[in-house]
Amino acid sequence: MRILFVSSEAYPLIKTGGLADVSGSLPAALCALGADVRLLIPGYSAVLNNLLNCRQVAVIDHLPLVGSVTLIQGEMPDTGVPVLAISCPSLYQRSGGPYVDTGGREWEDNPLRFGILSRVAALLGCSDSPLANWIPDIVHCNDWQSGLTPAFMHFMRAGRTEFRQAKSMLSIHNILFQGNYSVDWIGRLGLPTASYHINGVEYYGQLSFLKAGVFYADVLTTVSPTYAKEIQTEEYGFGMHGLLTDRGHELYGILNGIDTQEWNPAKDPHLCKGYDSKRLDGKKAVKKALQARLGLDDDAEAPLLGVVSRLTHQKGLDMLSAVAEPLLLQGCQIAVLGSGEAALEQSFTDLALRYPRQVSATIGYNEPLSHQIMAGADIFIMPSRFEPCGLNQMYGLRYGTPPVVTRTGGLADSVQDSNETSLENGTATGFVMDAVEPHQLFSSIERALTCYRDPKIWRKIQHNGMRLDLSWVHSAKAYLDIYASLI
Repeated sequence: MRILFVSSEAYPLIKTGGLADVSGSLPAALCALGADVRLLIPGYSAVLNNLLNCRQVAVIDHLPLVGSVTLIQGEMPDTGVPVLAISCPSLYQRSGGPYVDTGGREWEDNPLRFGILSRVAALLGCSDSPLANWIPDIVHCNDWQSGLTPAFMHFMRAGRTEFRQAKSMLSIHNILFQGNYSVDWIGRLGLPTASYHINGVEYYGQLSFLKAGVFYADVLTTVSPTYAKEIQTEEYGFGMHGLLTDRGHELYGILNGIDTQEWNPAKDPHLCKGYDSKRLDGKKAVKKALQARLGLDDDAEAPLLGVVSRLTHQKGLDMLSAVAEPLLLQGCQIAVLGSGEAALEQSFTDLALRYPRQVSATIGYNEPLSHQIMAGADIFIMPSRFEPCGLNQMYGLRYGTPPVVTRTGGLADSVQDSNETSLENGTATGFVMDAVEPHQLFSSIERALTCYRDPKIWRKIQHNGMRLDLSWVHSAKAYLDIYASLI
């Protein structure tokens, strides 16, 4: 099968969050299973600088507002997955991130930047494609940034009988982010006025990229079975629950995997010493090195709680801030890495100033440090209010750092609470809280600390998590099954 995988970011080319990890790993896993996959991505400077074996393969003309773009083909570092990058310097080669400028403000022309991504994806998915020798069977779109693709595809084939076109899939990674913009973008992006309808791209008086994808795509997926159910409810659907319920029979939840080569404690280049489930002594050495790097007390017995996260309300870390001092008084240490809402950043920064030998707060993004915290921490804290899938809890499982999580989305699907039954049958891997409340988080961490103080039980929980198959193989096979059913 030929798959055009459309994404606004992909690791290691460019990354702001979990979408990049998925877009870097899933295409590689699909290729390993025999699929012919090409990743379509905007040609940001970082993308063009990191691609291997680049060459120009096409010029695409008559695009709204920009005229033409150049299609560059290259290869992913390490995996060799073919990549098609849209080169348009005025749209993509600028200082700042994929979505925001250097001051953290959203680019005003994001509707155009990702409208062009969607339009190019639609063109590559039909017999009018400039790549006449490679027309995909499936155009697999991801999140709102490529959400207009199925809409463009729908109107391109309207009234045309002699027209070959791929099937479309939209994967929802986080329904909170919808790409809602002013109605005037409909005409500017080349969509027909007929598309502005409740049965179309209209969403509460705006053009919605995500709504367009949800309405027009041939099939929908999201990143965990529980999240697929949650987004059909008013609490988690963020206004789209009605449409998603209508399409519920075409909505599949597939739990993400992780890159088990990139995240492998036995061979992780960011760690001072490797380890695995049979040789956990190396984890102690990593903890000692992490404490030294962060200026924490060199105390092997102190439970070290790790956080690697966006610091936002969604992630629930305001609850950790609220219960931190009682934990510190018990001798715990806390290592935080992340950025986000100013109030949360300041809360952890202030905590570190008050308890400099017990708390470290690193504001920003640091890939090596994220690996070191994941390996050096004893317990990983991830109390999200909602979590479509989450990857960090899986990294914690892989690294023998049992996670404390909320029973929501992919957290519920990937972490098994440690209780008498699960400890007995060998399925206990972490600690799951049922209510999003500070006292529930405190109670769950207390349960984790009780197990931590019993080395025999703790080692069992670590082993259970580390032996799980968290690779992309099972998930990639599930995607291939859906692709096959479409074609």
